[in-house]
Amino acid sequence: MKTMRIALAGLLFLATVAAVTHLTASDDRGRDRDNRLRTTLIGFNEVPVVSTPATGHFKAKIADGDGSIDYELSFSDLRGVIAQSHIHVAQRDVNGGIVLWICQGTSRAPAAIAAQTPECPQEGTVSGTWTPASVTPVATQQIGATELNEVIAAIRAGKA
Repeated sequence: MKTMRIALAGLLFLATVAAVTHLTASDDRGRDRDNRLRTTLIGFNEVPVVSTPATGHFKAKIADGDGSIDYELSFSDLRGVIAQSHIHVAQRDVNGGIVLWICQGTSRAPAAIAAQTPECPQEGTVSGTWTPASVTPVATQQIGATELNEVIAAIRAGKA
């Protein structure tokens, strides 16, 4: 079975140092035959590494036919105001373009998807469903608007 990584970034404004940081995936548990994704989030897997007590858990299910992804993100122990949480397309240890927004806080999702992007709670759980209309295009990575299939291909290749 292929393993995969979901690089999630939950950007935070650290109140004590007024710097911006974020969390990413730390636990590559992969994808099962039912297209279920899950990972644990810690700051040491961020680029650059962040020392934080904050943790999170992400799970998602790619629908049969790859037409949507249902997701849920739970997190706790943030030390500042949450800015945003999202999925990048990139190889491990690199910050690529944001292609899917999980939630928005002090940093807002692009206008084209803002209405369908939930608000980030300061702590707790946020969930939703991504469809092709949820994709933020990243021209430099050749991901166009509505190309959820390309994002799913990147996830399955361990590049998201």
